[in-house]
Amino acid sequence: MSTPASPPTPRTLTELSMPPELKELIRTAPMRTKPMSIAYVDEQGAPSLSFRASIQPFGDSQLALWVRDPNGGLVRAIGSNPQVALLYGDMNSPSAVVSMRGRARVDASEAVRSAVYGSAPEMERKADPDKRGVAVVVDLDGVHGRMPGYRFEMRRA
Repeated sequence: MSTPASPPTPRTLTELSMPPELKELIRTAPMRTKPMSIAYVDEQGAPSLSFRASIQPFGDSQLALWVRDPNGGLVRAIGSNPQVALLYGDMNSPSAVVSMRGRARVDASEAVRSAVYGSAPEMERKADPDKRGVAVVVDLDGVHGRMPGYRFEMRRA
């Protein structure tokens, strides 16, 4: 009687550079009803957490999101405290749980605004057809967790 083969040992990544599989997981999260959440500290010093369907990879060590309300709590908060945390979770088999932390900022350049808005899911663009929102870029400082084939222990050097 033979024993089932063990699953391959996942690769542990420590360099802060998201692999293509993680970027795809993030990019397709809303279409799979797995929107990511972002946490920040509001103007009163209280933690705030919200789902954001427009979170997307933006290079190897950045995320971006389209924020439809340029005067909303997230935009106001990062003006004084840019520290944010983001979370992706999918407990289905195979599971994936990835937490990220970094520094968020509004990027008002037209090139970034167009790229982030254009890459946001259609439902997000339809909710802001006049493109009144802002592009927020998150410079990642750390990525931790797992997904099929990978363990993440990545930190900015």
